[in-house]
Amino acid sequence: MVIAALAAAALVAGCGGTDSEPERQVTVVGSGQVRGAPDILNADLGVEVTADNVSAAITRAGDRARAMTDAIVGAGATKEDVRTTDVSIQPQYAGGPDGGNTVVGYRASNSVRVVVRDLSKASAVLDGAITAGGNETRLRTVSFAIDDKSQLLADARARAFADAKARAEQYAVLAGVRLTKVVTITEANGRDDEAKMSARDAAAQSVPLEPGTQTVTFTVKVTWGLG
Repeated sequence: MVIAALAAAALVAGCGGTDSEPERQVTVVGSGQVRGAPDILNADLGVEVTADNVSAAITRAGDRARAMTDAIVGAGATKEDVRTTDVSIQPQYAGGPDGGNTVVGYRASNSVRVVVRDLSKASAVLDGAITAGGNETRLRTVSFAIDDKSQLLADARARAFADAKARAEQYAVLAGVRLTKVVTITEANGRDDEAKMSARDAAAQSVPLEPGTQTVTFTVKVTWGLG
């Protein structure tokens, strides 16, 4: 493991102390992990339609998007947790992009991101959106997340520091010295393993969803003095 390799490279060396006794230090890296249950679902979805002219394409996409949003809210999401992420209109050419300059229609898309905070309603929200959008539905990303990770990060941080201290104490014993004060602490940002599903996984008519658990990891590098 990278963490183990870094810890194995712990340094016990002189770092500019007094003339008679250079200061000795040990630097180690500790890692802490905790697991938590996701409590929200994020979904990126929308509609994509084609029509003979710009006005018809925009109108049709807008109507479908409104129907999808109404279905999402009706199934249990709140209006405040639905936001538009993209609206676009593109001309379609005869024979494809390289088939010439003749425009044969227009493709309009309207995409939203929805946050479902009651996971018991998540399947119903996606079912409603897919039904409302029909064959023009585009479901891109579905992912579970932990809305407030502050306590999990605090626990992972404490475990990371305890791991670093245990490693440093072992090196001190092996060197026949003892730990003194903490000289520096450098932390890496915590991360969590977000559970994602592809559109294919989630695009069934009745959407099965299993949030599982997620791991929050924190890493810290600590330097102690040695006495």
